[in-house]
Amino acid sequence: MNIKTLFISILLLASLFATAQNQKPTKAQQNAQKFANTMYLLENFYVDSTNSDKVVEDAIIAALKELDPHSAYISKKDVEKANEPLVGSFEGIGVTFQLIRDTITVISPTAGGPSEKVGIMPGDQFIKIDGEDAFGKKVDNEYVQKHLRGKKGTKVVLSVKRGNGPELMDFEIIRDKIPLNSINASFMINDEIGYIKLDRFAQESTDEFKKAFAKLNEQGMKSLIFDLRGNTGGYLNTAIELVDQFLTENKLIVFQEGLHQPRQEWQSTKNGLYTQGKLVVLIDEGSASASEILSGAIQDHDRGVVIGRRSFGKGLVQRPFNLPDGSVIRLTTARYHTPTGRCIQRPYEKGVEDYYKEMTKRLENGEYFHADSIHFPDSLKYKTDGGRTVYGGGGIMPDIFIPIDTSFNSKLYTNLVRKGALNRFTTDYALQHRDEMLKKYADFAQFNKEFTVGDDLIAGLKKAGEDNKVEWNEEEFARSEKFIRLQVKALIARNVYEMQQYYEVMLAEDKGFQKAIEVLSNEKEYKRILK
Repeated sequence: MNIKTLFISILLLASLFATAQNQKPTKAQQNAQKFANTMYLLENFYVDSTNSDKVVEDAIIAALKELDPHSAYISKKDVEKANEPLVGSFEGIGVTFQLIRDTITVISPTAGGPSEKVGIMPGDQFIKIDGEDAFGKKVDNEYVQKHLRGKKGTKVVLSVKRGNGPELMDFEIIRDKIPLNSINASFMINDEIGYIKLDRFAQESTDEFKKAFAKLNEQGMKSLIFDLRGNTGGYLNTAIELVDQFLTENKLIVFQEGLHQPRQEWQSTKNGLYTQGKLVVLIDEGSASASEILSGAIQDHDRGVVIGRRSFGKGLVQRPFNLPDGSVIRLTTARYHTPTGRCIQRPYEKGVEDYYKEMTKRLENGEYFHADSIHFPDSLKYKTDGGRTVYGGGGIMPDIFIPIDTSFNSKLYTNLVRKGALNRFTTDYALQHRDEMLKKYADFAQFNKEFTVGDDLIAGLKKAGEDNKVEWNEEEFARSEKFIRLQVKALIARNVYEMQQYYEVMLAEDKGFQKAIEVLSNEKEYKRILK
């Protein structure tokens, strides 16, 4: 059914329904008739030919923009792409990669995936795919997806350059289902404190969490840091399942309601894995939606300490409605509320453009630096299970505020990243010295303890920057020096070992992370915060 036929059908159905009921058409029916008539006039009387599909799509998009910031139209071709990051898997060869100088460079093979099984290693460069040159200006992300992804069971032959060796090595890889892991890192910090970082609330996240938790539990974990910073959300069911891991039975997790949707509640079960041990949840301005459901429930039930900065404030429920041509409207139908009744969604009455300037406004108002820059009216005051005061009005305000780290905020660092110099330099260094470092350091722990970013590495980074037209400013370097050195070490660790090691290095200077360790290591302080 094409768009024209669709809206003529809407017109006829609306008219027939009104006639059958022997009553005047409703406002909705009148508007449907009006829109269908407009499309009919454009198709039959407009001076030039029209692309009716585009006209209708543009009209839908414009209408949704007037409602709220999160209602959205997804075209048929974009539906699968929109769902893929949350579905939990795709089919391909299983590598994380970057395009370095128009060449596909492996950051890490997916654990247990087809590439790892045949011996693909971090730093490998794909020079040919099925005998065809796979470098140069033609190579972009779309090219990589097209040539490396494919149906399970299909074969691809990669010609790989490894290190400084002159010979290319051919690898025959059979594509398979590749998991999209949502947990970026999980490890023990010391004998008692474990750490898990969740990137998004995906379809497989609960199973991933359970596996990570079991591993940490076997190592004697008594306290947990659950890092949701930068986590923009995902599936509601996954959020509920993860909150359930921390709460005892029959506690309200979240509820939603809207004008056309009655209140719906979700309660915890008796199946929680970690209902007693000490818990810290890390959030920031990038934590949204499902992250706010979890952190809000933990806070309202005094189950753990929330540390960081006020979360994004995205608490609108979107329900997908399929249209006849395969496209989808994700329409806001309700609002999320924490167990105390706090509305997670921040205001958007001033329009979508103003809404998305919120982060800039927080910066200008000093909210990223001082907790007392945030003012809540008494009308938005709520009480937790234990009687602590918390506030609604948009987002989750942490129990302990951590100002944003500005050491990375220099023009020099920004340009080194933006122009690719930092990534290229660390990737090249890892390629050239990987074997040497693996021999020198018995494992990552020894590397992390002994490897330092000396002046020779900074000199190399400076040259890489200059080669990429980055002006090296010593004053700006001094401002960001500690952070830049840490980034260099973390990126080298990622390229030599695995993605998790990047986080292990970076957390060493992370103020929110360090505060979490401090709180969990002090029983008296932990209890005081939750009273």
